[in-house]
Amino acid sequence: MALLEVKNVTKVYHAGSAPVLALREISLDLDSGDFVALAGKSGCGKSTLLNLCGAMDFPTSGEVILGGQVTSNLTDAGLTRLRREKVGFIFQSFQLIHTLTAVENVELPLLLAHRSGARAIAAERLRRVEMKEYAHRFPHQLSGGQQQRVAIARALAGNPSLLLADEPTGNLDSATGDTVLTLLRRTAHEFGVAVLTATHSTESAAMFDRIVRMRDGRIAEAAVLL
Repeated sequence: MALLEVKNVTKVYHAGSAPVLALREISLDLDSGDFVALAGKSGCGKSTLLNLCGAMDFPTSGEVILGGQVTSNLTDAGLTRLRREKVGFIFQSFQLIHTLTAVENVELPLLLAHRSGARAIAAERLRRVEMKEYAHRFPHQLSGGQQQRVAIARALAGNPSLLLADEPTGNLDSATGDTVLTLLRRTAHEFGVAVLTATHSTESAAMFDRIVRMRDGRIAEAAVLL
């Protein structure tokens, strides 16, 4: 069984009088260590698919199975536990708390989950992304690339099986973005974390092991680059 199975998923939003068909019969599998890009123009359904994969939303039809559990069958408590234990999220805008230091930002989700040794875990995750020496700096004292590294460390804090990244290099210059993607690749390959990243950049997509190209809510093409 794959870590993540998306089975014939369709998603319809109801906005006003006209339904909006966001995803159409999508099927996708991810295993541990996979490093996969969702590529396509804005509005093609990439972010919607990421939300479904992370159990932040649910399909109108079809199934999303994460870690052997059908997400739409879980209770609120079960969903919270699944997200906390299985999924890490990375965003284009970093979403760091500006009144907290780097290590405090990484530590926060562990404290909310009542994890013991939260500070030591946070420090280790910062070391993993080569940000240990910046642990006590605030976000405004860090570059965009450094902030994204802290965000990656935070996403890894709970030791997830799946990392979902929505345009993680969108606010970075190309060289810094390449460095961030190289870090995500290493995370996937060395630590066995499945990484699924939405991007509209052809250059960024070329750095992944597999590209799933989306168009108008459908998978238009899937290619293995390795």
